[in-house]
Amino acid sequence: MKKILIVLALIASVQVANAQGGAAKKALDAAIEASQNAKKATKVATWTKLAETYLDAYNAPSANVWVGANESELRLAMGNDKASSSENVVLGGEQYVKQTYADKNLYFNSNGQLEIIEVTKPVVENALPKALEAYKKAYEIDTKATKTKDIAAGIKKIVEKFNSEAYNAYTLGNVAAAERFFENAFQASSQKPSESIDTSALYNAGFTSFSAENYGKAKILFDQCLDLGYYAKDGEVYAKLAECVSKLDTTAAGKALQKDYLEKGFTKFPQSQGLLIGLINYYVNSGENTDRLFTLIDDAKKNEPNNPSLPYVEGNIHSQLGNYDKAIAAYERCNQIDPNYEYGFIGEGLMFYKQAEELVEKAQNEMDDAKYMALVQQFEKALKGCIEPFEKAFNLTKDENIKSSLAEYLKNAFYRFRDEDAKYMAGYEKYSKLLGN
Repeated sequence: MKKILIVLALIASVQVANAQGGAAKKALDAAIEASQNAKKATKVATWTKLAETYLDAYNAPSANVWVGANESELRLAMGNDKASSSENVVLGGEQYVKQTYADKNLYFNSNGQLEIIEVTKPVVENALPKALEAYKKAYEIDTKATKTKDIAAGIKKIVEKFNSEAYNAYTLGNVAAAERFFENAFQASSQKPSESIDTSALYNAGFTSFSAENYGKAKILFDQCLDLGYYAKDGEVYAKLAECVSKLDTTAAGKALQKDYLEKGFTKFPQSQGLLIGLINYYVNSGENTDRLFTLIDDAKKNEPNNPSLPYVEGNIHSQLGNYDKAIAAYERCNQIDPNYEYGFIGEGLMFYKQAEELVEKAQNEMDDAKYMALVQQFEKALKGCIEPFEKAFNLTKDENIKSSLAEYLKNAFYRFRDEDAKYMAGYEKYSKLLGN
């Protein structure tokens, strides 16, 4: 009997849910009418109520569905609300099942869970911006600050919903809409009395503009990030600004600005591979003296002489420039500073491994037998060269993801020489077993 009562209760909730759209519209019409009444428009509650009803109207089409639900749960919760069609689609390289309803599309991931709710028939257009305007009006007339916390909480909800819309749009391939929603999220978070500015939304707005090749808009947004002291992981904002400038201005002034962004970013984040590669490319392509790169590193060393990541970066620069002996010396200095620092060994191993990959490609394109054999010998020397530093890094690191990656490199390297010596076969079997192969 208990199970029957639960089902009956769910069916009843579905019947109520089916009327939510109409009820939300009716409530919204009443709230709008109240806001247009001269007397009621002077009250804070009128405007907070209007904002809330806009949010209710926004939520109405997806009232009975939730991200993370499976199809069985939704069939029960949605009752007679059936999909008109279902199809397999690919979004961002991932497989989804798209179910189409009268007012929304639901996207289920490969695990059968609802991941995206796309409302196609909203109760009212632009509900979130209109809700934000209502909260702004409420804050404006709330001179005694009696509803500050409520208004801030409401604005926070709007920011979250704008961000959710942005991520959905990006996944659905609508980059322009994603950029607009991210920017809306940032702007909403900037409204008083919001408790914090969403700088990550601002960065994401810049990133989506950049992805759409709208470099002028992206530069404006990334510059705003810098103004707010937001740099993203490893100073990525500086790297993106330099790329924007390289697309927008190829004059001497543009190149100088590109260099300025890269150097300022590198000074703050010397461990950033994105900034390092940007600087290397800049100096190589511009014909300027690459010694400037080492001047920047030396300046950083003066401030942090015991930072092992600095000689690691120095090794990466030498590796990129083809100064392999100097790269090895720099990588080895990492462990002179900190014997437990695995990245010096990782850098050295990757340098040899990449050399081996390049030599394989050259050998495959070489028609002369003697030259081909010479390249093969160089390849084998480079591939063997990666083994020792990779194994040292493997034994040092505590990061399981790094261990797994190193094991993959080592398995591949040992495989090449498995018939040459028993130790190589043992190495191949060891790392194959660790990887579960």
